[in-house]
Amino acid sequence: MNAVQTLQGTLRLDGTLKLDHQPTVPPGRVEVVLRPLSPPSPCGEGWWEYLQRVRREAEAAGGPFRTAEEIEEEREDLRRGDDRLDEIYRPIGQAPEGEPN
Repeated sequence: MNAVQTLQGTLRLDGTLKLDHQPTVPPGRVEVVLRPLSPPSPCGEGWWEYLQRVRREAEAAGGPFRTAEEIEEEREDLRRGDDRLDEIYRPIGQAPEGEPN
């Protein structure tokens, strides 16, 4: 049986192929011809692949990542706005006792 099927997919940075559909040819050795369907990005990877790669590299290097609680705490801190700055600067603007401002 000489079954020929044309499929599209994505060539990943590690050299593996992710096919859009399951092939219908019988299992066994096959011949694969690669032809780009769109011009490659100048850096060789798209923005999503870049983000995934950078995240993997940072995780492998033991990079610090904030927890959901830490992120929410920072968001709440930002929501408090300028009140916290007023609290910080208020003592600076006060003159020591007995001295004029």
